[in-house]
Amino acid sequence: MTHTLTLETIFPVTHDTYRLRFDKPEGFEFEPGQATLMRLDRDGWREDKHPFTMTSLPDAPHLEFTIKTYPEHEGMTEQIAKLIPGDRVIIGEAWGAITDSGPGVFIAGGAGVTPFIAILRDRARRGELQGCCLIFSNKEERDIILRDEWEEMTGLETLFTLTQEKVEGLECGMIDAEFLETHLEGFDQRFYVCGPPPMVEAIQGILKDHDVPEDRITVENA
Repeated sequence: MTHTLTLETIFPVTHDTYRLRFDKPEGFEFEPGQATLMRLDRDGWREDKHPFTMTSLPDAPHLEFTIKTYPEHEGMTEQIAKLIPGDRVIIGEAWGAITDSGPGVFIAGGAGVTPFIAILRDRARRGELQGCCLIFSNKEERDIILRDEWEEMTGLETLFTLTQEKVEGLECGMIDAEFLETHLEGFDQRFYVCGPPPMVEAIQGILKDHDVPEDRITVENA
């Protein structure tokens, strides 16, 4: 089943990432962390589907998406940045590998943080962030999506690292085995990983090398 949504608001959360809020279709259900396939309801774009995660909570009266745009690609995300209230998109049903399986370490690269937004927001409102840590890698400080919100969440441990910029107070470098060994108290935890495929594959390998059982590793490519 598909649903046609009308854009209500759009505003930037970073220099290239936007929060979009749409009307919510009756009966549309999802779990925090799940995504849907979206296409633009305009000529030339109705067959171009892309996965985006719902970042609102399931009981919210609207549907929210937090979408990083890539103008240099001249594709759908370039068009996303140009949407205005009243424009329409078409979505399908909810799906996705990442849902809340308990507290743990959330490792994200860039736009890979989006499946964690609703999960951590839901835990925050329930006061259940104890034991949760967000490790978030970006190229530069300006790329960090929702940094203020993460830092204000009571009980959530945050660790930001940059790969192409040095900033006082932030880590610098890739999330590799040494990084995790340095910053984690141990590997006897649940792990959620989402980011570019090479990053996800590398971190999966590190976790397996540290004897983390497969059923404690949830992954999805961004």
